[in-house]
Amino acid sequence: MTPSLLDLLKKVDTPTVCNAIEVAQGKRGFARFTRGTMLASAPEEGAMVGYARTAKIAALAPPTEAPEVIKARRMDYYRHMAGGPRPALAVVEDLDYPDAVGAYWGEINTTVHKGFGLSGALTNGVMRDLGDLPSGFPVVAGSIGPSHAFVHVREIGTGADIMGLRVEEGELVHADRHGALVIPPEVMEGLEEAILKLLETEKLVLDPARKEGFDFEAFEAAWSGFEAART
Repeated sequence: MTPSLLDLLKKVDTPTVCNAIEVAQGKRGFARFTRGTMLASAPEEGAMVGYARTAKIAALAPPTEAPEVIKARRMDYYRHMAGGPRPALAVVEDLDYPDAVGAYWGEINTTVHKGFGLSGALTNGVMRDLGDLPSGFPVVAGSIGPSHAFVHVREIGTGADIMGLRVEEGELVHADRHGALVIPPEVMEGLEEAILKLLETEKLVLDPARKEGFDFEAFEAAWSGFEAART
C-alpha cells in the first residue's frame, strides 16, 4: 500500500470505499462488509485503516482452563497485537455475540493497543469508558456496556467474524461509523485512481443539486453526464 493510498483511505468513508471497489472491479456486487448497525466511539475522527490482527474473546462465563493457561494466552495476545506489519487494526470477535456483555475495549485496553501502534479496534462485542478513550484510536463495536464480566482471550490469529463479515489475519480493513469492509488485494493497484474518479464523478450531480434553482431539467442533464462518466 502506497503512502498516498493510505492517506486517501483515511480521509474517505466506508461507503465511498465500497463504491470505489466496485469501480475498480468494473461491476456491482461487492459484499465483504459488515451487516447491521455498529457503534463508533469517535465518529468525528473518521476512518481507521490497517492490516487485521485477529483474536477471539468471551466473557459471559468464567474460563474453564487453568489460570496459568489463561494468563499465558493473554500475554501471547498482547505480543501478537504488538507485532506484525503496520498500519494494523485489532479485529476481535466476541464469541458471546449477540449476547455479548464483557466490555473488552475500555480506557486501559485501548490505550495499550494505541501504544502498540495500532490504528483502532473493530469488534462485534462491547466497548465502554466513552469519553475516556484515547484520541486517535477509534473503536467500532457491536454494543456499549458497563462491565468487563469474565472477559478472556480464547484464540489468537485465527481470523474473526464481525457482524456478517469474515476477516482473515492480515487482510486490509477499512472501518468507520458505517461499519467495516475488507479491501480485496486485486483492487489495490487501481484503488486510489478509482476513489478519485468516483469523487469527481459524484460532483457532476452533487454540484448542480446544491445550487439555487435546481430542478428536474437540471437533474436530468446532470444525471446524463454522471452516467456517461461512469461508463
